[in-house]
Amino acid sequence: MDRLDNTVRPYAWGSTTAIPELLGLAPTGEPQAEMWMGAHPGAPSGTGRGTLDHVIAADPEGELGQAAVGVFGPRLPFLLKILAAGAPLSLQVHPDLTQAAEGHAAEEAAGVPVDAPHRNYKDANHKPELVCALTPFDGLCGFRPPVEAAELLAGLDVDSLKPYVDLLHAHPEEAALREVLTALLTADRGEMAATVTEAAAAAERLGGPYAPYASIARHYPGDPGVLAAMLLNHVRLQPGEALFLGAGVPHAYLDGLAVEIMANSDNVLRCGLTPKHVDVPELLRVVRFEATEPGVLRPEVSAGGEEVYDTPTGEFRLSRFVLAPGSEARDLTAPGPQILLCTAGEVTTGELPLTAGQSVFVPAGEQVSVSGTDGRPGTLFRAAVAV
Repeated sequence: MDRLDNTVRPYAWGSTTAIPELLGLAPTGEPQAEMWMGAHPGAPSGTGRGTLDHVIAADPEGELGQAAVGVFGPRLPFLLKILAAGAPLSLQVHPDLTQAAEGHAAEEAAGVPVDAPHRNYKDANHKPELVCALTPFDGLCGFRPPVEAAELLAGLDVDSLKPYVDLLHAHPEEAALREVLTALLTADRGEMAATVTEAAAAAERLGGPYAPYASIARHYPGDPGVLAAMLLNHVRLQPGEALFLGAGVPHAYLDGLAVEIMANSDNVLRCGLTPKHVDVPELLRVVRFEATEPGVLRPEVSAGGEEVYDTPTGEFRLSRFVLAPGSEARDLTAPGPQILLCTAGEVTTGELPLTAGQSVFVPAGEQVSVSGTDGRPGTLFRAAVAV
C-alpha cells in the first residue's frame, strides 16, 4: 500500500481556498482547481516506489489484477480527483467508446499532433464520470424539455431571443434542441455577443431561476455558451449527493467542492464558456439531443456500512464510509486496484493514518482494512474497478 503524493492543477476556474482548506494549508492566492489521484500520464501520483504510472507499467497484473488487465488493459482504468470550482467550467460533452475510437483514429491518420489546440480526441477511450459533492455544489446537466427552455428564454423579454423561443415551440424535441444549439453556436459572433449582453442584464435584474446564468455571464461576457447553458437543467447537490454523466450529455460544473471519478480519458468536446477550441460539427455529432432529468444519485448502504454510488460503468466504482471514532475495522481487500481518500476527520487504513486530503493506492489483492481513529470521526471514499 502506497501513500500518494498528488498534483494540484492550477486551472483559472479553480477556487483559491477550497483545496487548501481541505488540506489544512494556507491559500497561496492562486486558483487550485483539481487534485489528481491516479496514473494519468498528465500528472501521475507519486509513491515511495516511483510515479504510479511507472509502478503499474513495471507489473500490470501484480498491481491491477488479472481481471482488470484482461478487460481494460495494462493501465489503471480510472482517475480520481478533488474538484474545486470557483468559477464555471466549460460547457462540454464526452463521446461514447465508438465515437472516441473513430475520432481518435481519424485525427491520428490526419497527422494532428496530440497536443494541438484543435485536437478533439487525445485517446481512444470514452469518459463517463461521477461527481459527488463535499459542499453544496452547483452544476448543469442534460437538456431541459424544449418547452421549459422556451419559457426560460422568453422570460428574459429580449427581442433577439424570440426566434429561438419559436424554434423550441415549433419542432419535436430532438429537432428543436439540435436547431437551437446549432443556431446559437454558429451565429455571427458580434451579434450574438450583443444578445448575450442584453440577456445577462435581464438575468441579473430578474434573479431567482436566472441567477446561475447571470453568474455564468459575469465570468464569460458575450459568450454564446451563456445562452446554451439555459437549455440545460440547473442542479444543486447537497453533500453526499452525486451526478453521473454518461456519453453525449452536455454538462458544466459551476461552483463547489467535490470528489470526481472518471474513466481514464482526456476526450472533451466543448460547447462554450471557454476560450478553447469549439468544433461545432463534431460536437453536434456527439451530443444526444434529448431532454433528461438530472438524476441526482444518493448512495445505497451495503454490508459493513459501505455507501455505494451505483453507476453503469465498469471502469470505476465509488463508495463512501462515514466512520465513528474507534469504529471497528472493515475489510476492504479486493481483487482489483483501489485508491482510498480521506475527505474529513481522520481514518486508519491498515497501519496508515489518513487525514483530510490524504490518499493511498492499494494494489490488487493486498489486504487492507479501514477504521475510525480514537480521536475524531472520519469520511473515506473508496475508488475501485467494477469487475
